[in-house]
Amino acid sequence: MFAKFKASCAKGVAALMLAAGMMLSGAAGASADDGTYTMQEIIDSGHGFFGSTSGGLASVIEKAFASYGLPNGYVLGEEGSGAIVGGVTYGEGTLYTKNAGDHTVFWQGPSVGWDFGGQGSRTMMLVYNLDTVPNLYKRYVGVAGSAYAIAGLGFNVLKHGDVLLVPVRTGVGARLGLNIGYLKLTQAPTWNPF
Repeated sequence: MFAKFKASCAKGVAALMLAAGMMLSGAAGASADDGTYTMQEIIDSGHGFFGSTSGGLASVIEKAFASYGLPNGYVLGEEGSGAIVGGVTYGEGTLYTKNAGDHTVFWQGPSVGWDFGGQGSRTMMLVYNLDTVPNLYKRYVGVAGSAYAIAGLGFNVLKHGDVLLVPVRTGVGARLGLNIGYLKLTQAPTWNPF
């Protein structure tokens, strides 16, 4: 009698362990297949893109992930900006997504304020809450208190509706001052920053 009970318990425990293992592997698979990128995927992509200037990249990405979670897309590109009181920024890159493919994207934006200089930057933009690619092509304004810098890399946060952009930049040049402005993302290049 006890032997039957013991065998029945062993089968029950084995079934529970099998079910738990399947649930855990399903949860791990969901995080990899839900269309978002892990911190390691973003860091690896950034190191390949930024090259020798990526010393502080892991810290910057870690801060962004701690604040905003897992992005469901990212842009790698280059931009140039210049200002004498009023300024402009122009950039070009590729949007990478797991479930909607890769797409060319352009950005431009005006700024106004006490701002002087010029800069060329390599830029990675983490993209959050993007439900469809066409929803990326909007005007994004800064989120108050969202600037962060470490080891020559920095990011700020831009928002339109539920979509957040977190541009991470490193570059050459000097641009000093305070300004306000926005960034407009488009499917085709344009000289019009408005």
